[in-house]
Amino acid sequence: MELEANELSSLVAGVLDVVRPYERTHSRAIPVLAAGGIFSGSDIHEMLQLGAAGVQMATRFVATDECDADLAFKQAYVDCGLDDLTIIDSPLGLPGRAIGNSFLADVARGVRRPTHCPWHCLSMCNAETSPYCIARALTNAKEGNLGEGFAFAGANAHRVKEIVPVAELVSELEAQYAIAQCIQVA
Repeated sequence: MELEANELSSLVAGVLDVVRPYERTHSRAIPVLAAGGIFSGSDIHEMLQLGAAGVQMATRFVATDECDADLAFKQAYVDCGLDDLTIIDSPLGLPGRAIGNSFLADVARGVRRPTHCPWHCLSMCNAETSPYCIARALTNAKEGNLGEGFAFAGANAHRVKEIVPVAELVSELEAQYAIAQCIQVA
């Protein structure tokens, strides 16, 4: 589950407090990366100002021309609203955020059941009792067959408004970062 900005800020600050004594003891830097809910250049600026060595962004880069997911998968991000995002349980019972669709509605009603496991990728997963095969569902979704799968998404997926080239997205993030840097100086 992704964190709200203030929760992520608190978490990063807490991790840095724990890491600093180890850095001093061992005379070496331990990079801390912030992840979960980072959407804008100003978010990046905030995390770096806190002391993070970098950030990880995923949601923003799904809806780029260069992402290898099918156009239908990317379009699901563009089309989703805040109310479309839902927390689901994976076949192993682990939570994840996904864009709600008919596949997940069927799973919730108990309609879907895997008939076999094509990959045996998760030793704890049992095709007899699992509501669906996560590997098959995610592969179907990546290939654009969202009727037989679903898209995991970050908390900010509803903020994605268009599919753009990575270079354009990076330029936007850089401009937002520069504005945040100027605001801080002022």
